Amino acid sequence: MEHNSFSEITPEMIHLADMSERAGIIDTDLFTKYDVKRGLRDLNGKGVLAGLTNISDVRASKIVDGVQVPTHGQLFYRGYDVKDLVEGFASENRFGFEEVTYLLLFDKLPDRKELDSFTRLLNSYRSLPTSFVRDIIMKAPSNDMMNTLARSVLTLYSYDDRADDTSLPNVLRQCLQLIALFPMLSIYGYQAYSHYHNGESLYIHQPKPELSNAENILHILRPDSKYTPLEAKILDIALILHMEHGGGNNSSFTTHVVTSSLTDTYSVIAAAIGSLKGPRHGGANIKVVKMFDDMKKKVADWSNEGQVADYLTRLLHKDAFDHAGLIYGVGHAVYSKSDPRAVIFKSFVEKLSEEKGLQDEFALYSMVERLAPQIISRERPIYKGVSINVDFYSGFVYDMLNLPMELYTPIFAIARIVGWSAHRMEELANNGKIIRPAYKTVCTDREYIQIAKRDA
Repeated sequence: MEHNSFSEITPEMIHLADMSERAGIIDTDLFTKYDVKRGLRDLNGKGVLAGLTNISDVRASKIVDGVQVPTHGQLFYRGYDVKDLVEGFASENRFGFEEVTYLLLFDKLPDRKELDSFTRLLNSYRSLPTSFVRDIIMKAPSNDMMNTLARSVLTLYSYDDRADDTSLPNVLRQCLQLIALFPMLSIYGYQAYSHYHNGESLYIHQPKPELSNAENILHILRPDSKYTPLEAKILDIALILHMEHGGGNNSSFTTHVVTSSLTDTYSVIAAAIGSLKGPRHGGANIKVVKMFDDMKKKVADWSNEGQVADYLTRLLHKDAFDHAGLIYGVGHAVYSKSDPRAVIFKSFVEKLSEEKGLQDEFALYSMVERLAPQIISRERPIYKGVSINVDFYSGFVYDMLNLPMELYTPIFAIARIVGWSAHRMEELANNGKIIRPAYKTVCTDREYIQIAKRDA
């Protein structure tokens, strides 16, 4: 087997991959025979109970006369309804990222003195090691910012004299540093990519201690560092709505699994980043934006319900956009009647669309939000209702904020690092066993054959 180039896929490799695929296929009837919960879900899509958490709660159903029925979704952080948290700081015209981070990590809402002290602590950690940007981020920039982020996180291990110390004070210190550094790692990685791959001017702005996390993101990213108060507030809310979503989502579960092996914080968070990078988890809002871009080109009159409905139907029939048969941003593994994050987000999204002069686009999104569930229920048999999810509007928001699409998923990570940190601390605090689920072997025993006899 001769190696030609690092990225080349040779005909021989295609042949070997075909063999590997055939070797890996398992008769689907066996999953039913042995009652295997594929994807750790039962036949109704309900997740298998794999652990306990005190961090957040996702509610989408209730028991009525002994029967579980869908309800409008609710999301709770440490027992507080996220809707109430957002309304609380928004009504006082405050940013909420730092406050909600404190809540998720320490199980209490901070008073003013605690919040000020915690904010100063996070600000003190917004400083990368000397020459890190030049020696690490600027070298061999990737065209995928999640890859860049994971690589940077793993490299920080080498700068930490207590990298392998899994005591709770040390892990908390590491997590707080990563929460503070994620915006810089992500945005500087994008700036390097944009400069070396696209020939754009290189901007490396230092964060300002007096700014909130959301403000710093816009300050660091934009060449002129300018932003409106509404832009920063909506980005702040977006970060809070993406911070955490129960222990069962793929990347948080990954955090528990890898933490249970007692490996270091950097390896755990890099694994979680790898999970979130997957398009089934963190990249859905990109698909939503691209789908709407295609819709706006193909639908002549955005206000015509018949034309929009026809496009959505063609999406389901695999006759439009990417021919996947999906209406992106609609549907969720847990929520059926409504995703609380999308409900909370919508009113703020409308305000931003007015500031940007994009009311027609917002009207189109609202129409699709109303029509898509009707069309899906008509075209496909489903065991539960369907509604839009948070990705439906988050991509539109990021587009209005003029964020590059390469940063959509890293923005998710900048938020979710808070939840991952809380889950890592929770796993370590409970001193559980290494997570090791069972896989049933379905292969048959075979006798070894000497290589000379295999040619016969």
